[in-house]
Amino acid sequence: MEWNAESLRRDGFAPIGSYAAIGDGRTAALVAADGTIDWMSAPRFDSEPVFGALLDPGRAGRFVLRPEGPFTATRAYVPDTNVLETTFRTATGAVRVRDALTLTARMSPWTELARVVEGVEGEVPMRWEVVPRIGWAARPPLWTRHQDVPVAECGGALALTVHAWDAGEPSLSDDALRGAFTARAGERAVLAMGAFANQPLLLARREDVEARIEETVAFWKTWIEPLDYDGPYREAVCRSALALGLCLHRETGALVAAPTTSLPEQIGGPRNWDYRYCWLRDTGLALDAFVRLGLRQLDHTTLSWVLEATRRTHPRLAPCYTLDAAPLGRQQSVDVPGWRHSTPVYDGNQAGGQLQLGSWGDLMETIWHYVRVGNALDHATGVRVAELADHLTLIWRNADAGIWETGDDQRDYTRSKVSAWMTLERTIALHELGEVPTGDPRRWAAVRDEIRAFVEDRCWSGERRTWLRDGDGSGELDASTLLLGRVGFSDERRLSSTIDAIRDELGAGGPLLFRATKMMGKEGAFIACSFWLVDALARCGRLDEAHEVFDGMLAVRNDVGLLSEEVDPSTGELLGNIPQGLSHLSLISAATALDEAERAQREGRTTSRSAQAAG
Repeated sequence: MEWNAESLRRDGFAPIGSYAAIGDGRTAALVAADGTIDWMSAPRFDSEPVFGALLDPGRAGRFVLRPEGPFTATRAYVPDTNVLETTFRTATGAVRVRDALTLTARMSPWTELARVVEGVEGEVPMRWEVVPRIGWAARPPLWTRHQDVPVAECGGALALTVHAWDAGEPSLSDDALRGAFTARAGERAVLAMGAFANQPLLLARREDVEARIEETVAFWKTWIEPLDYDGPYREAVCRSALALGLCLHRETGALVAAPTTSLPEQIGGPRNWDYRYCWLRDTGLALDAFVRLGLRQLDHTTLSWVLEATRRTHPRLAPCYTLDAAPLGRQQSVDVPGWRHSTPVYDGNQAGGQLQLGSWGDLMETIWHYVRVGNALDHATGVRVAELADHLTLIWRNADAGIWETGDDQRDYTRSKVSAWMTLERTIALHELGEVPTGDPRRWAAVRDEIRAFVEDRCWSGERRTWLRDGDGSGELDASTLLLGRVGFSDERRLSSTIDAIRDELGAGGPLLFRATKMMGKEGAFIACSFWLVDALARCGRLDEAHEVFDGMLAVRNDVGLLSEEVDPSTGELLGNIPQGLSHLSLISAATALDEAERAQREGRTTSRSAQAAG
């Protein structure tokens, strides 16, 4: 895809789909197709932004690198990496820019943003500017020089160094550092920004920066190399796994839902959430995805983070936690215009205080996937699992906020009840394996059966032949019921008729689905739901339909293969935070479900696992 820089932005805002992401396992940056980095929090995902023009193009910071005058741009990641290459073409020549947040096998204690400009054809006048701003207030930093290296003191403990080699002499004006140069074929210029929090300032050498860029390429290639998937969607699966790598916090094993905040689910609408935190749901799905793909690097670290986070609220569970495994309780709106004036903009997320029965199932899925690949629980963790199951037997009848976190509409959501059922089912299985040494499995089994009876009686419509959103008599549908086959609750017959009902009522055109009846018209189509549809179709043996939906969803991705949370069904424009972990996790799950179903069909086995526990 070729981007025209002249028409890319509207009132300073670039389309959400125009962003590529780079990351180092500590934070991430969004690079627009015109070469401007409009988003980067430092030093971590959940810090305030130093580049925040994504949400506030008038005041907030950015890092511009672009040709002078009109140009077009094409871009792609270096194969099997999260290193971005953008080729700019002008009337006088072409240049290639390689962008990376550098990382190596041994994680450095600082963040380094490196940008290398290579002349490809002719001569291209280039300009750049580094415009950091401090936090949501977008205050300018104090610029100083250390050994002739510009340094932006950003208040508190954060300082930024800026190096420019063969990129013109940096000059400071209007609280921005700027430079200009001409890129000629065969020549290279290097820009590097270091971010240091409570640390001495490392004044880098050019050769070291360039070496770290190559090490970053090698790191990602090594990271993705064990990927074990040879199905027809390998490129998409590989890119989604790498996108998840951009959401992983290497120091703790935590997975942020997305590295951004407050990108809207509907332009101008109020549903703008901060996703720079860690949901148990995503963690369980991630561990499952990585196990299925043979990416075993994070099994122990990720489960250890989950167990530490949930220990702090035991036996209660919060839906989401901070990177430091602490309960997430704060949410405040900040005085920022928001992407295309979509407000409010949030710092923090109040979902951490909700009751979501699905959280117990999400935790149990994480533990289950850890054990089923040959790992074991320690005695204390096994005891905690039993205590969590005991607590769930006492609260499962409570109405909750559900998977969509509708804190103002607590109900007996079908998916929540089924998640409670699955938790007890998994706990009993772990007890039989000797991983849960205490507790009363007969009591768990009795409550499990009670939950099943509740769902069968209250949440299934025999007249409409579909699973309903809830057991409260609303009669509404919810695409999350497509997951009932994945956890082994729904038989194939009921799952198949539910598929038809959901496509009929929640269809948003082509492969797209709205996530629930009550959400229609209030937001875009929810990307993960379409991949859940693929998964469900595959489990029902409806493989041609599953491929048709999957192929349609591949066209939803942007030009570098990234997915946000939602898409506007009328325009195809991506909406919501990007890259969205749940969207990419669901893509992987759908691809592996299709692969398993086709393999089973070739071998003459059943094409559905929906009548048994997944795993």
